[in-house]
Amino acid sequence: MKSLFEKMGGTYQWEGDYLLPNLELPAEGESLSFGMYCRICIRYLKRYRRALYSKLLLSGKLDDHLRDVDERATT
Repeated sequence: MKSLFEKMGGTYQWEGDYLLPNLELPAEGESLSFGMYCRICIRYLKRYRRALYSKLLLSGKLDDHLRDVDERATT
């Protein structure tokens, strides 16, 4: 029986005694220049919302989130 990860096209590799998923970050698009509010947001996420930071980073949505924060803070 395949796991949900395998059904979605994911693969695994053996590392010693452990079977680990092969994870890759999505290709980066245009680079984002981090302003003051983006740096504050990243610091906050890393200190107090580590799970959300990891989720955004691994899903490739961190840049979009930071763009949204910067847009809301500067308008």
